[in-house]
Amino acid sequence: MLHSNVDIVEKRRQFRERLRSNELLVFPGAFNPLSAKLIERKGFDGVYISGASIAADLCLPDIGLTTLSEVAHRSAQIARVTALPSLVDADTGFGEPMNVARTVQMLEDAGVAGLHIEDQVNPKRCGHLDGKHVVDEHTAQQRIRAAVGARRDSNLLVMARTDVRALEGVESAIDRAKALVDAGADAIFPEALLELREFETVRAAIDVPLLANMTEFGKSELFTVSQLRDVGVNIVIFPVSLLRLSMGIAGRGLDAIREQGSLSSMLEDMQTREELYELLDYASYAEYDNSVYNFQLPR
Repeated sequence: MLHSNVDIVEKRRQFRERLRSNELLVFPGAFNPLSAKLIERKGFDGVYISGASIAADLCLPDIGLTTLSEVAHRSAQIARVTALPSLVDADTGFGEPMNVARTVQMLEDAGVAGLHIEDQVNPKRCGHLDGKHVVDEHTAQQRIRAAVGARRDSNLLVMARTDVRALEGVESAIDRAKALVDAGADAIFPEALLELREFETVRAAIDVPLLANMTEFGKSELFTVSQLRDVGVNIVIFPVSLLRLSMGIAGRGLDAIREQGSLSSMLEDMQTREELYELLDYASYAEYDNSVYNFQLPR
């Protein structure tokens, strides 16, 4: 009820422990607290908080327009409702190294279990758009050093994302990943790899956990969880999938209202009232309310 009963220290500890097990963790993207609760209910390993989803939810393109306060606020809303660890997209850290440090501490206070900082030029753009630019290696390392140095909980996962693959190829992306690990990154997120063998090549080159981004309509082929597990990937995210599904069905629903005058034909596609109430745990609220207010004054 209200908040998760698993505190953030425990979430981070469990997240680290599971990463050390070398199993593949699946993190669908939550675009709001209710979708995070559904991810937990369906038995997934964690919740991803996508910068692209936050931007889209605010009706903004993913080109660096969202602010740290907006991302921290949404992260706190999502992290509070689920016992699962949450991993948040912190873009470029919202500025120079001192800004990166503040970003880390604000997101740490928001209750996330991990975050990733990327090496794009600030302001960034979606990793699956053309025309990206990255900073030099020294600047990229500075961001990661600032992030690692700013965290107060050593179990907060600081992941480094690199967008070098789209500009200079896989070997350059591996060189950048190694430099980011040297700077203190706990895990690596190589954005927009094209083929399964590229994940396998990166996996063989680094000795920290590896993340794969299975975003639809992007540059990467949509590999299955089993395929990614077989090449040694540790985390797979589906960052915008639930938002895309929700908006897709919402659009079809609006068309049905216009064309048919009702949504009777789409009831099977909807979450029922009972399912919603169960997800929100209405029963616990009612029980608590009764225990507090249903009393009699002594005579």
